[in-house]
Amino acid sequence: MIRTSFNDGWQARPKVNPFAELSGTKVPFRPVTLPHDAMIERERAAPGGEVTMEGGAGAYFPGGVYEYRKTFAVPEEYRGKQILVEFEGVYRDATVFINGDYAGQRPFGYSHFRIDADRFLRFGEDNEIRVEARAHRDSRWYTGAGIYRDTWLLVGEVVRIAPDGLRVTTPDIDERRAVVEVATRVENDSIAIRTVDVVTEIRDAGGNTVATDASKITVLPGEPATVRQRLYVRSPLLWSPDAPALYAATVTLKDLDAETVTFGIRSLQLDPEHGLRINGETVKLRGACIHHDNGVLGAATFARAEERRVQLLKDAGFNAIRMSHNPMSKPMLDACDRLGMLVVDEAFDVWTSGKSEFDYSLSFPEWWERDIEAMVAKDVNHPSVIMYSIGNEIPETGSAAGSAWGRRLAEKVRSLDSTRYVTNAVNGMLAVMSELGKLRGQSQQQTGQAGPAADSGKGESEDKGINTLMADAGDMMNAISASGLVTEKTAESFAVLDVAGMNYAEARYTLDKDLFPNRIILGTETFPTRIDGNWRLVKQHGHVIGDFTWTGWDYLGEVGIGRPQYLTPDAPRPAHTAPYPYLVAGCGDLDITGHRRPASYYREIVFGLRTQPYIAVRRPEHHGKTWAGTPWAWSDSIASWTWPDSEGKPVAVEVYGDADEVELLVNGRSLGRHPVAEDHRFRTEFDTTYEPGELLAIAYRDGTETGRHTLRSATGPVELRTTADRAAITTKGGDLAYVTLTLTDPDGTLHTAADRPVRLEVTGPGVLLGFGSAAPASEERFDAPERRTYEGRALAVLRPTGPGKIHLTASAPGCEAVDVIVTVE
Repeated sequence: MIRTSFNDGWQARPKVNPFAELSGTKVPFRPVTLPHDAMIERERAAPGGEVTMEGGAGAYFPGGVYEYRKTFAVPEEYRGKQILVEFEGVYRDATVFINGDYAGQRPFGYSHFRIDADRFLRFGEDNEIRVEARAHRDSRWYTGAGIYRDTWLLVGEVVRIAPDGLRVTTPDIDERRAVVEVATRVENDSIAIRTVDVVTEIRDAGGNTVATDASKITVLPGEPATVRQRLYVRSPLLWSPDAPALYAATVTLKDLDAETVTFGIRSLQLDPEHGLRINGETVKLRGACIHHDNGVLGAATFARAEERRVQLLKDAGFNAIRMSHNPMSKPMLDACDRLGMLVVDEAFDVWTSGKSEFDYSLSFPEWWERDIEAMVAKDVNHPSVIMYSIGNEIPETGSAAGSAWGRRLAEKVRSLDSTRYVTNAVNGMLAVMSELGKLRGQSQQQTGQAGPAADSGKGESEDKGINTLMADAGDMMNAISASGLVTEKTAESFAVLDVAGMNYAEARYTLDKDLFPNRIILGTETFPTRIDGNWRLVKQHGHVIGDFTWTGWDYLGEVGIGRPQYLTPDAPRPAHTAPYPYLVAGCGDLDITGHRRPASYYREIVFGLRTQPYIAVRRPEHHGKTWAGTPWAWSDSIASWTWPDSEGKPVAVEVYGDADEVELLVNGRSLGRHPVAEDHRFRTEFDTTYEPGELLAIAYRDGTETGRHTLRSATGPVELRTTADRAAITTKGGDLAYVTLTLTDPDGTLHTAADRPVRLEVTGPGVLLGFGSAAPASEERFDAPERRTYEGRALAVLRPTGPGKIHLTASAPGCEAVDVIVTVE
């Protein structure tokens, strides 16, 4: 089918009750270009006002109903053809009308779906399509709202390749050749039996044809048929995270239709001794859980935004992404294929038991099968996808009925794609929440095994009941997850899977090696503060194939779960949710602008990917206070030695390193050497007094320097600088330009203590799509031309509107204005 972008020419508005319109209430439509997040444009407010807010889970944005419309011409020559409108994602409860008539709907906000439009169209004249979407207390994180992913118009002949009808597998691979099976589903809407010629070509990344095959297929009216072809690629280049070689398969129905898909040649193997093997080599998953929002863009899904996230995560040391907790976008899958990022694609956050007042659990019993089919159809040709997750922290997994649901979902996935593995991210504590009372006073649950706080990798084996657990939430989750109750209640839910996904349950890793010798475990969600111990377990055990931190990239909503907190008389215990105007969760290795935080460098060191030490300085104003952050919270530190109001005051300096010891020097004066090896958790601390100048950390192994890291104080006048991520972009494929704005001293040292508002002016063939910072709490908007920096940084995103040169001018009080030019090709 001919596929054309359907993103232009839309209008949007908050939907108005038609009776209110009759009484005079008018809300005008305004032009928008898709993808578009209608929620990010709304005013945030604390709960309790006239507008119903989504609360901290939704970053205090309001819910609502949104209406989109578009007028488009349908030429007379399209009469008799199949015409589909494809939506890659509408959040949520999408209802589609064409020329005023109901044409279809989709409750789930993350599935791609198509509307069969031909029967509603008027040929040779203009037509109107209208889409309604609603979002209201239906999620535990910021979702955005509206048509936030790409749309397409598909036009095909009566005999054609079905949408998502081309599937490529590589069942047999060796060094000399790879067997490539291409299955093509052909549809026939005519009234005659049709026999057509099918030609398939496989090309490498350079466009060279490496295999061809020709066949015929006879298709009866109204009865789709599948043609299967086996082709042989000689001396194949294998796809892997380190060498993501790609091929393209083009299938042509002579004189009728053609489709092309990109694929990779790679094999997957799984067993408890070698773990996960890709092309015969064991791969440990260095994983990042991420949500779907794009920071300053809200939920709008642009291809370049997705690619940038994948690239920055890979640069930070990750080799795998778990899309949490919904199917990944097509542009992000494409980026993972190109860049070599492995994917665990997740279907649902809820099944039949709801977690929010109006969430997908209300639609799950009727729609789950269609949404599983959509996810698999989207993923099946992507070599980056190695595993499907059927759920996240599903409470039903601790019950017999829930286990039956899990089996139903897992078998549905396998019926659609038997070449990948199935997991489910199970939280043992939630799975037995209704029966936690049975743990009270419990000691040992299994003969020869420790109690609820069983082996956590720290050598602890004493009996601990629920009433003697430590106050730390991580210890509590681990203790419960390792209990006999969880062992019993989740046994069947784990047994239906290829890989047992475990959230916050590393205490089971060693335990299950003996209890379930055939069980293969993936840490599907873990605390960032525990990566050193978790990674030790991953390396020690073949049956534990990886670790996924919560989270790799910070996100909107679930506000403040990773924020710094300190105990005070007014706040004697930590709070899970931060008050308005908090905006972000605050627990990402990378912040919402893509800047790496100290936890990211620590993780890189733990993974064995960084030899240089890393310095992180705790904010001096909180020195001596009692820390009370959640297990998702990293220390209250940044890589800065610029604290103008703290001269002469005490300050704590953290140093991370994979070495025997590390030395810290302040302005050339040594503070001594501290051990920093694995048995010291790859980190140490120095207490000193702040004085401007230079802070230097030197790492040593066997007495020899292995690396150093330096921080310098910013001095002199503050300058504003701009840097575009690329000098040239294109008008096609959802491309964007990212411009980083920084405040520095004349030598280029970032000034983290001189924040001020920055104002932007954009001229030429482009628009300011988003502008913001990583400030965890702010009432500023992402669609305004002025924004205050945070720790010396801000980020602007430009969308091209045509070829030429986009000119961005930035100004800030006390700084000279600066320019950056981006060429659009």
